[in-house]
Amino acid sequence: MGEHLIKMPDVGEGIAEAELVEWHVKVGDLVREDMVLAAVMTDKATVEIPSPVDGEVAWLGAEVGDVVAIGSPLIRLKVEGEGAAPLGGHEEARAAEEQAQPDAIVTNAVGAKKAPGAGADQPAKSVARRAPDDVRRSPGPQLHGARVMRAEGERPIASPAVRLRAREAGIDLRQVSGTGPAGRITHEDLDAFITHGRQVSQAPRLAQKTSVEQIKVVGLRRKIAEKMAISNSRIPHITYVEEVDVTALEDLRAALNTSKQADRPKLTVLPFVMQAMVKAIAEYPHLNAIYDDDAGVIHQHGGVHIGIATQTNAGLMVPVVQHAEGRDLWGCATELSRLAEAAKAGTATREELSGSTITITSLGAMGGIVTTPVINYPEVAIIGVNKIMVRPVWDGATFTPRKMMNLSSSFDHRVIDGWDAAVFVQRIKTLLEAPAMIFLEA
Repeated sequence: MGEHLIKMPDVGEGIAEAELVEWHVKVGDLVREDMVLAAVMTDKATVEIPSPVDGEVAWLGAEVGDVVAIGSPLIRLKVEGEGAAPLGGHEEARAAEEQAQPDAIVTNAVGAKKAPGAGADQPAKSVARRAPDDVRRSPGPQLHGARVMRAEGERPIASPAVRLRAREAGIDLRQVSGTGPAGRITHEDLDAFITHGRQVSQAPRLAQKTSVEQIKVVGLRRKIAEKMAISNSRIPHITYVEEVDVTALEDLRAALNTSKQADRPKLTVLPFVMQAMVKAIAEYPHLNAIYDDDAGVIHQHGGVHIGIATQTNAGLMVPVVQHAEGRDLWGCATELSRLAEAAKAGTATREELSGSTITITSLGAMGGIVTTPVINYPEVAIIGVNKIMVRPVWDGATFTPRKMMNLSSSFDHRVIDGWDAAVFVQRIKTLLEAPAMIFLEA
């Protein structure tokens, strides 16, 4: 038996460190070659780290939220044969460290103290060996006949082999009763659970729930929180809302989608909004800018690089359609579709997620009636697209059903006056209500 050391890999050119955002394994787990061990993130790009060998997880070198330097030890696996390092060398070093610091107390997720240099596999052992008065373990499993009933939130006890087998079978071990010592789940318990239809004991329907889950803010969510806090604290927002009659635009969009080529994506409203913004920015270029408030300088850009706020499973990302002024309607739609898929798949590059000069935010059919968008710092404007609704509109003689959509847009009031914001949005409104004007040369 040997030990294989896995270091933080080089996850991109010029990147010196990455944040650990997720562990897919824990100490004691059995892993197979190419199984994903962890996920790290840098500049919103998430990279998965696979296992190069089969083995058992012996040590984790970081906790979720830690920033790990490239080349630093990340995980150690027990492997068959000699491995990359003799088994026991690292164990002896850790044992010597524990003897040198007998009073050290490390933390678990609920906030006890952690000794410097403590590994990710040590907290449970140290707390169990030396728990302070204010940190008490759960009373443990209670015997109930031949089986064990676990307290709410208590982690089931099982060997790595049983855990691996349960994971591959898609079984949640919290639903399996254990007959082994202290309620340990055995292979026989797993067999019985599978044989009897995976029946789950249900708590009373109106039972009170007293558990409290602590969720550490890491990775993309932490970056979003930091950026939103900066934007909200440094930019005095002014939000302007205007309704737009998109009946003609929707008719045009439906006709174009019906006759489109097979290799073209289906048109949504956003490519039309992008094209209208490009034409409006040509008349009001100071809206397409970055404000360096530290230097007191406005960088007004000639190229229109439109960020598209995109919701993904990991959180909000803003891929950028570069040089929208150089793309036609279908070009904008194709690039928008490509970037949205890359963002949702987690494959978008740093270049695709940076460099925007103005942003569109839209929740599609969930867009609500009115929103108050937060500016994508350090830009000076963001255009918010609300959902389309059929409303009765007075035409001077009678009420007629029209497809209406609100634009809720925010501006940096330090550099954009309310009048300029209104004129800009009104120009976009005019273009969207008469969409043929979008395609006319100036």
